[in-house]
Amino acid sequence: MNAAAVPLCERCDAVCCRLTVVLQPEDRVPSHLTTHTDAGLHVMDRDEEGWCVAIDAARMCCSIYETRPDICRRFVMSGPYCRDVRDDYLDRTSRGIPLTLY
Repeated sequence: MNAAAVPLCERCDAVCCRLTVVLQPEDRVPSHLTTHTDAGLHVMDRDEEGWCVAIDAARMCCSIYETRPDICRRFVMSGPYCRDVRDDYLDRTSRGIPLTLY
């Protein structure tokens, strides 16, 4: 892989912070930051724009970093899954706003 293909974290759209984070029983996340899906999964809640509610918007970092869920701890920045998620996000957002013809 060439250097141009590797996403730089400083230019990252924090796509991982928009993924569904399924919590495990051992995760110690404050309950006001979590919710349950229709399927009954215990997950990190998201705001109206789809961002994880644990994001500190002023600093663009995780406000519960020290106690973040295990799945977040295992997410490797610029690792294969990160690059796949980012590529999928860029593919979907680069299509622009859908045009409806009447």
